[in-house]
Amino acid sequence: MASSNQNYTCFEITLEGGVAHLQLSRPEARNSMIPEFWSELPAAVNELSDSGEARALVISSTGRHFTAGMDLSVFTQPDSLFSGGSDTDRESAEAPEFGRVRAETRNLALILQESFSCLEKARMPVLAAVQGGCVGGGVDMVCAADMRYCTADAFFCIQEINIALTADLGTLQRLPRIIPDGLARELAYTGRRLTADEAKAAGLVNQVYPDQEAMIEGVLAIAQEIAQRSPLAIWGSKEMLNYTRDHSVDDGLNYVATWQSGMFHPDDMAEVFAARTEGRDPVFQNLLPVRRTL
Repeated sequence: MASSNQNYTCFEITLEGGVAHLQLSRPEARNSMIPEFWSELPAAVNELSDSGEARALVISSTGRHFTAGMDLSVFTQPDSLFSGGSDTDRESAEAPEFGRVRAETRNLALILQESFSCLEKARMPVLAAVQGGCVGGGVDMVCAADMRYCTADAFFCIQEINIALTADLGTLQRLPRIIPDGLARELAYTGRRLTADEAKAAGLVNQVYPDQEAMIEGVLAIAQEIAQRSPLAIWGSKEMLNYTRDHSVDDGLNYVATWQSGMFHPDDMAEVFAARTEGRDPVFQNLLPVRRTL
């Protein structure tokens, strides 16, 4: 299995057969989301999406728990999230006006939100595989994935309310579109744990596995099945599902008609029929790499 050339503090990444596997790799700290996490995750996901080589992405974790959520250091040292400037620079500057401070706080929230929104924007489906606790920011993250799977010992908790916060990184916006609104509100207001069986019954997870080994094997197999399909058709399907979730049926139909007029070409379909005739698996071109600069 090929490994990523990039060194990350919080992750280990492999890519094989079009399936990328990103693992949270700080089990000794319950995979808490330290400052490095918030820049490394979007950097890794965007790199995989932009390259065109990854046709599906599995996000899993190590150790007993998927993640304990946002690390305390993010609350106590918010400046560590920014690459420019330092605490000394900020302290030596003229004391900022209150409105400007609040505006910077809002900007920080938007930056953190993008660390998970990148999963929705990625050109390939994202599959989350959860074991043990998925707490706080972990719920924000998996709600931004396309599909979720878990082990029998998994639980999900909107921890923010338990520490007198309003969850602000995506859970309250995405979870009610995945599970019944009343249940989402109960979890948001009480901070109680949602068990694996409850998560399956509510539709939060697609399947519950007996243990982590079985889950990883099963989810990677699903990702491999996705990777064998036309990556352009998969990308189009993800675009349409995300758009339709947030728009009317008529808007969605209009968008897919526009998408097909530009993106649909018969080459991939012809390859499917040729492969069936010849008794082989179809072979599709990768998506072209994304250019972010001229």
